[in-house]
Parts: sequence; C-alpha cells; structure tokens
Amino acid sequence: MRSGSVAPEAEKLESRRNKRVVDENAPLIPKAQESDSAGFDEFNGASFSGAVFNLSTTIIGAGIMGLPACVKKLGMVPGLLAIILTGFLTEKSIEFMIRISRAGNLSSYGSLMGDAFGKYGKALVQICVVVNNIGVLIIYMIIIGDVISGTSSSGTHHSGVLEGWFGVHWWTGRAFVLLFTTLAVFAPLVSFKRIDSLKFTSALSVGLAVVFLVIAVGISIFKIIIGGLEMPRLFPIITDVASVFELFTVVPVLVTAYICHYNVHSINNELEDSSQMHGVVRTSLALCASVYLLTSFFGFLLFGEGTLDDVLANFDTDLGIPFGSVLNDAVRFSYAAHLVLVFPVVFYAVRVNLDGLVFSSYRPLRQDNFRFASITISLIGVIFLGANFIPSIWDIFQFTGATAAVCVAFIFPAAVTLGDRHNITTKADKVLSVFMIVLAVLSNAVAIYSDAYALIKKNKTYT
Repeated sequence: MRSGSVAPEAEKLESRRNKRVVDENAPLIPKAQESDSAGFDEFNGASFSGAVFNLSTTIIGAGIMGLPACVKKLGMVPGLLAIILTGFLTEKSIEFMIRISRAGNLSSYGSLMGDAFGKYGKALVQICVVVNNIGVLIIYMIIIGDVISGTSSSGTHHSGVLEGWFGVHWWTGRAFVLLFTTLAVFAPLVSFKRIDSLKFTSALSVGLAVVFLVIAVGISIFKIIIGGLEMPRLFPIITDVASVFELFTVVPVLVTAYICHYNVHSINNELEDSSQMHGVVRTSLALCASVYLLTSFFGFLLFGEGTLDDVLANFDTDLGIPFGSVLNDAVRFSYAAHLVLVFPVVFYAVRVNLDGLVFSSYRPLRQDNFRFASITISLIGVIFLGANFIPSIWDIFQFTGATAAVCVAFIFPAAVTLGDRHNITTKADKVLSVFMIVLAVLSNAVAIYSDAYALIKKNKTYT
C-alpha cells in the first residue's frame, strides 16, 4: 500500500506537524484542548505508540461482544474470514481519507466531506457520527444491564451478577441498575468539559479489556485440554432463501466493530511525524483484528450454538472448571467496567458534534454552561430510554451499523475517492471504491430486509 501519491513539500510537512486545528466549525476536530476523539488529551507531537494506542482504543468497544454471534451465524471459517476482510476494507478506506486530505490540506473528516460535497456533506457526516455514537452508547448501556441484572432477549433468562449473588429483587432489576449507573457513574463522568480529564479512566479501560480477553481465552484453552469442548460448526446452516439473507445481518455488526474513521484526522494532526499515520492505522487494525479473531474463535468454541448476541451474557453458566463462577464474574465485571469507563469518551464526541451541528454559530460549548447541561441531560435521557426499551444489542447493531456506521466507514470515503477533486487516485482505487459502495449498499439493504422480514414473521406468529 502506498503511503501517499502526493508528497507535500518540506515546509508544508513541517507546518502540518506543528499546527493546531483552529476551525471551530469543523466537526470531529478538537477546539483548543477539546477533542472528539476517543483518545486522551491533545498532544503536541504524539509518538507512534501513543497514536496506535488512541486509535486502538477508538476501535475496540462494544462491537467485540457481537462478533462471536456473527461467527455462529456464518460458521467458523466464513466468520473469521469476514472479520479479516472487513479489517482490510477499513484500512483501505482510511488510506483514501488520509491521502486525499493531505492533497487538499484538510484537517478533519468534516472538512474532507465539505471539500468534496459542500456544507451538506459536512453536515451529513456530523449527523452520521451522532447517530452512530448514540447507538454505540445504547449498546454499552444494554451490555452493562445484561451483565449486572441479566437478560431475557434470547427467550431464555440469563441472570446477571447481582441476581446470581442476591436473587431477584427490585434493586437487582434492569431499570433500577441502569438508573443507578446513569446517575451515580455516567452523570459525573460526562460532566467534564475537557477530554483530557478522562485520560486516566480511558487508560484503565484498556487494561480491563485485556483482562476480559485473557480470562476468556484461558477458560477456552483449559476446556480444550480437559476435553470439555465439541468441534465447532465450520460453515453456515442454509435451508432456504431466508436463511441466506439472514447471513447478511452480520455485516452491520462487523462494520460497527471496526469504525474509527471519525478519530483518524485528530490522531493524525497530533503525530510528530504525520507520514507515520499509515503505519499507525495498519498496526492498530492488525492489533484489533487479532483481538477480534481470538474473541470470536474462543467465544464460539466455548459456547457453540448457545452463543448469545451479547456473548458476555453467556458467562452465567456452569463452565465445568475449577473456580468457574469466580471466573464468570471476573469476565463480566472486567468488560462491563471497561464499557463504563469508555462511555464518557464516546459521549464527548456525540455532544461536541451535536452542538456543532445545531449551534455552529454560537460561542464554544464549554463557555456556555446552560447549553452544555441541556445537551448533556438530553443525550443521557435518550440513551437511557433506548437501553431500557431496546431488548437486544443485535437490534441496535442492525440499525446503526446498516445506516450511519456504514456511511462513515465505507460509503463516504469511497464517494470522496470517486470524486477525486485533486486528481491523485488511481484506476485501482476507483474500482475498489465502487466495490466498497456496492458491497456496503447491497449487503446492508439485504440485512435490513432480513431483519424486517424476521420481525414481521415473528409478529404474525404471536398473533
């Protein structure tokens, strides 16, 4: 892969390395020490490793919990290949964004879309990021509710940690648990006006994600050694046309798992040497793809056909190993705590972009306490209601993944590449861009149709 077809002059490169973003109306870009990114505080000359860490933190979130269910639908072999293919397409779409942004000296995703499609393009990417990130935050809250109080979304009730310890009470119920978590944990964390205030909680969240993966893989390996696992299904079960269409429902989940595009420019702007950005992207995606492959493989291997849409909810069963219940709780608590700590970082991006979309001509958000509080309370309310009334993370994955996420991740970068106002893309780039758009539109259209068909069929069965 090329690192860029148009190399900037030395003076321009030096200027890019040291500049600060000052376009306060550009979405997805920090305003003087404020950042939409899911990283830490702003750096003057970030290192390669720091940029990899920030981008990886952006990528790994709730999507990882739905990947074992994707592998269950597709079978082990096609499922793992789909994870690798999605990672490759993500890397190419980000490469297109970086290359065209450099050619046009553009410092944000919004500026890139604005350069290609005008003010409506800029507004459209803001809307998609807000929709996608609100959906992600609802998923976070649903998973936290599943882990702490339990879930019945699959038709079988899986008890949460509190139910397992204390039994069924009003204070172990989902509504109370989510209300308490929102008021006692989320509300204080999302009240910070600067992203750098969250750097320590963000660092801790990454460690907790690693703890989850290590324990989950360790349990699977131990059960393999003692002969407690069966051979997983390698390919999908296809019985009719509807079952073929149902396979496409994994696409929105895969897209959501890899989406990080709204943070690429801000991380690139912070790099001491911006020519390293392609290496940062490749390294981050390779790291995250490895984590995804391990989680998907061992998750499906461990639970087989019983794998739930949210694999964390599976960790309430007897694993048949020493200290199984303790390890179950450790797995669930570690990742639930990870999501709790990542929540305010993703929320920060939603608030900044929503404010930029609705109040673009007003003074900076952090200088207006009333506007800051109003937007924060409104967003928290929407997310809380969504988490209580949407039964499964698979439902919200389908909505955000098939609409906003696929636009941000593939359709917009490919459309900008096809437009190519700076005449730097090759024929192969344009062919791949057409492939991305066609694949994204068709697969997600089939996914939406399959979900709608299944919902209608389910309603007819009940009536």
